Amino acid sequence: MGHQSNNQTKIRYNILSAVVYIIGIVLLLQLFNLQIVNGEAYREESNTRLTRETTLKAARGNILDQSGNKLATTTTGTSLELYKSKVDTQTLNQTLLKIAQVLEQNGDTYIDNLPIQVEPYQFTISEEEAKTWKQENEIDENKTAEECFAILKEKYEITNENIQEARKIMTLRYSINQAGYSSTKAVEIASNISEQSLAQFSEQSAEFAGINLGITPIRTYPSGSLASHILGYVSRISSDELKGNEDRYNANDIIGKTGIEYIFEPYLKGTDGVKQIDMDVNGTVTGEYVSKEAVAGCDIALTIDANLQQVTENALKTSIQSIAQEDNVSVTGGSAVVMNVKTGEVLALASYPDFDPNDFTPSISTEKWNYYTSEETSEYARNHPFVNRAISSPSSPGSTYKMVTAIAGLETGAITTTERINDVGIYRFSSDYNPKCWIYQSYGRGHGYLNVTGAIVHSCNYFFYEVGNRVGIENLAKYTRALGLGKKTGIELLGERAGYVASPETSKSLGQTWNGGDILSAAIGQGNNSFTPIQMAKYTSMLANGGQDIDVTIIKSVIDADGNEVSKEELESFLKERLGIEEDTSEKITFNQTNLNAVLEGMKGVTTEAGGTANSIFRSFNIEVGGKTGSAQTGQVDSNGKKITNAWFVGFAPFENPEIAIVVMIENGQSGSNAAVTARDIIAEYFGMNANKVTEDMTAIPSVQTNN
Repeated sequence: MGHQSNNQTKIRYNILSAVVYIIGIVLLLQLFNLQIVNGEAYREESNTRLTRETTLKAARGNILDQSGNKLATTTTGTSLELYKSKVDTQTLNQTLLKIAQVLEQNGDTYIDNLPIQVEPYQFTISEEEAKTWKQENEIDENKTAEECFAILKEKYEITNENIQEARKIMTLRYSINQAGYSSTKAVEIASNISEQSLAQFSEQSAEFAGINLGITPIRTYPSGSLASHILGYVSRISSDELKGNEDRYNANDIIGKTGIEYIFEPYLKGTDGVKQIDMDVNGTVTGEYVSKEAVAGCDIALTIDANLQQVTENALKTSIQSIAQEDNVSVTGGSAVVMNVKTGEVLALASYPDFDPNDFTPSISTEKWNYYTSEETSEYARNHPFVNRAISSPSSPGSTYKMVTAIAGLETGAITTTERINDVGIYRFSSDYNPKCWIYQSYGRGHGYLNVTGAIVHSCNYFFYEVGNRVGIENLAKYTRALGLGKKTGIELLGERAGYVASPETSKSLGQTWNGGDILSAAIGQGNNSFTPIQMAKYTSMLANGGQDIDVTIIKSVIDADGNEVSKEELESFLKERLGIEEDTSEKITFNQTNLNAVLEGMKGVTTEAGGTANSIFRSFNIEVGGKTGSAQTGQVDSNGKKITNAWFVGFAPFENPEIAIVVMIENGQSGSNAAVTARDIIAEYFGMNANKVTEDMTAIPSVQTNN
């Protein structure tokens, strides 16, 4: 009985062993089938079925004015993304064409990094950039744009005969291939699409294999062109910008190109997050979750006052258009700066013509780009709307420089505050160079005896010829630099230029010969003296604040996503490297207040005394303003055959306890009085006056004082 039981146990054991063996063989065969025979297909299906990854884009930091008003901010929109799907090349191409057509018919744009235009064929990048592009795409560098297009058409197996349709397909194929799209990672091909496009893609999703609609942050500028030269603009990152930054950016990202958007890009850009999307094999979303939260970028608070900025821009634009119409001259542009005389904070900075940063997000249309840049077809482009004239366009300051000559004369003892010089009309310098005072050219006489204060009031060229001649060019150049002219202010914007201080060394560097009589031109703000409006604002501030040097700034603070303020030490270090700021080694000078007062009294007389070059503009004003007009001759003629004379006004207010300095420069504005009108309206806004009432009370601008 026990023997029989043992036999049965052995039989059961053998059967069980056989079953286990067979199961093991089956499992091994199945594993072999999964991993070796059909491994790639199953892995692709598994990826498609299980999880896809999409980027949660971080909101870009806001750019604010001093009161917290949003000048640049982030809204949300719907993005169109594309995953790699199991369709053949022809189906993919036709799907992309349909996507492009839907977007275009609804006025939406899509990513377009292809540097080739058709009809006519041409590269949209420089010759050198095209050479590099061909190398990167393994195309012979001698191939034309048309030949390159044909090569890509064959590479992407595009069979459409319609060239425009072929380019639409090629554009999207090129862009998604560049971005490295896959079945698990989407590529954004359009952002902020319209409700019409959203509805079509949602209702007809079966016709668009691989698409996904998501939420994306959109950079917007609520006030349009307001402060555009300060803010700058963002646009889609280029391949060159992406190189070396792949750890923080991808081909879908926008990046700051100019202005604050560019300078503070490392702070404004947040840190993207990641969202996982679970799908079944049919592409139906079965679940989604955030695996990494996005962190918004830092907010940048500016020193700008948005209301004052708007008034400054409007006043500048109105003056430019009025001068062009009434004087029949070609006025190409202008700029204006308002600065706190004690802190160096910029309260308004305007440059005209301007642009709308919204046009560039996420990419600008060809039509709009040509409007801004094509000088052959666009009059607007000929006036260079992207140039920030306040910091990038140095020019001769004319008579607004005469306070420098006065200070140099007084501080060196070349003149005193009471000495009177007799202007007889013609300054006898040498046998072949005897320049005339502007009043002699207009009335055939001189100003007579004037002290330094009176010379500023009446803008007497003769007086300053004599002072400049006594002081000498070395001293004149020294005091010019001490007052912040001819060197960068360090404002936190890209493209600031230093300009030039007239001197023998400057002439030599420019390939010119310095002649003895050049000191006379330098003394009245002509010759090689060439300064930017932002420098002139610093100079005017130093006159008004007792000669104290100031650090010009447009940044109030930088606040991170947690509400913490970035330290000044960190910002200084960052900006020094970002802007390439060099240490200022020029001599610091302490000015005698009595000498400054004599000069300031002259500036008050310009606006308050009969015969003052801006008296007719400010005589009914509610507060006293210190100012100086300037009409700087360029030696050129405009398109109407008239001599080009740039109009300047520099000033500060109130006179007794100065708060702001203001500088206005209008290219070919003809008379400094024209610039003074612009300044008056801006000052009225700052001090809360009724600008319209003030304007109505003003008398006509005199036309005889065209050199001051």
